[in-house]
Amino acid sequence: MFIITGMANSRKRKEETGARQHIVSALVENRAGTLSRVSGLFSRRGFNIDSLTVGETENSSISRMTIAVSGNERVLEQIVKQLSKLIDVIAVRELEPSLCLRREILLVKIGADEKNRPAVLEIAGIFRARVIDVSQTTITVEATGDLDKLNGLLLLLRPYGILELARTGLVALERGDRRLTVNSAE
Repeated sequence: MFIITGMANSRKRKEETGARQHIVSALVENRAGTLSRVSGLFSRRGFNIDSLTVGETENSSISRMTIAVSGNERVLEQIVKQLSKLIDVIAVRELEPSLCLRREILLVKIGADEKNRPAVLEIAGIFRARVIDVSQTTITVEATGDLDKLNGLLLLLRPYGILELARTGLVALERGDRRLTVNSAE
């Protein structure tokens, strides 16, 4: 999962090694053991998964995996080749950042008493986050967007005290007519 803390050091290390975050989309058989086989491939090869989301597609027998992984071009090439060899994987490819839509959902519970509640609500409003729960001492908000938006929201909320945080991981689809299908990559 992409985390705000330590991002500068992580970004610097990635720049030094030519590594960057890649988004890989894969259509897989929707059956028991598929996720285990895919994640096992990553652990056997020593590749770290930054984010992994899986969900059923318009066809209930097929799931889409969106995998965010950091590495250089050689690492990405190996990941795509190895995934393609798995029997459960129907189609796989990297999504080009400029040609895809990427989103994540974030739930964050912030310490908010009567003094700082207006400021927290204002920050949530600026980021178009929805307030989904309020108590005497906390506010929980839900935000949807790209990583920069969500990280920006967290950066501004951090001084008020983040009590709990849950992120879904990335989901992504290519823009326009291009799509990943069972028959081929169109």
